[in-house]
Amino acid sequence: MNAIKQKVAIWLRQGISPQRLALTLALGFAIGCLPVVGVTTAICLIVATSLRLNLPAIQAANWVAMPFQVALVVPFVRLGGRLFGFGSGRAVEFGALLHASPFQMISGMGWLAGEALLAWLIIAVPAVLLMTAMLTVLLRHVPAVAAAGSAH
Repeated sequence: MNAIKQKVAIWLRQGISPQRLALTLALGFAIGCLPVVGVTTAICLIVATSLRLNLPAIQAANWVAMPFQVALVVPFVRLGGRLFGFGSGRAVEFGALLHASPFQMISGMGWLAGEALLAWLIIAVPAVLLMTAMLTVLLRHVPAVAAAGSAH
């Protein structure tokens, strides 16, 4: 039982320096805004384990972002349409998809999702960099995080 407690303690402290924690929180929030509902928890798990980031922190940031995820789906779809030259005609096409065949609807929704994902990616990369920089400064003023960062 003591071995399990030690492993959990290590897991909770993993990636706790101000810079790593800031990156973790920024990535979790950005991934949480991904315009594809239902996959962000798994993506955060993969990113955290592959980059050795703090798993509870990345999931917490992901869950905080969930209301933004829902609110940003339409703006990401619109931005994707504008970036890739489809403009406002996409809204009409979306309405037409509701009356299309199942194959046409799936294909059209796939294009909309792809455009939204590319728009998210264009926004997410600079947002993660900016959030990481800002959060690093803030987290250096949190005594527990600053102490953990100087222990490394």
